[in-house]
Amino acid sequence: MSDLSPHTPSLLNRLAAWLRRRLRAMLSSALRGAAYASGAGIVGMVFWWIQRQLS
Repeated sequence: MSDLSPHTPSLLNRLAAWLRRRLRAMLSSALRGAAYASGAGIVGMVFWWIQRQLS
């Protein structure tokens, strides 16, 4: 007799459910990372521009 019953979700179904539950957290992290990266890039460009103006 098998340990798997007809009601046991498959690996693919469990993975899909896991991804759905964590999608908001993943998107939030990606958006936060993009915001930090663009902010750092803008600050770097401003300091580069200031340096070019002073020399």
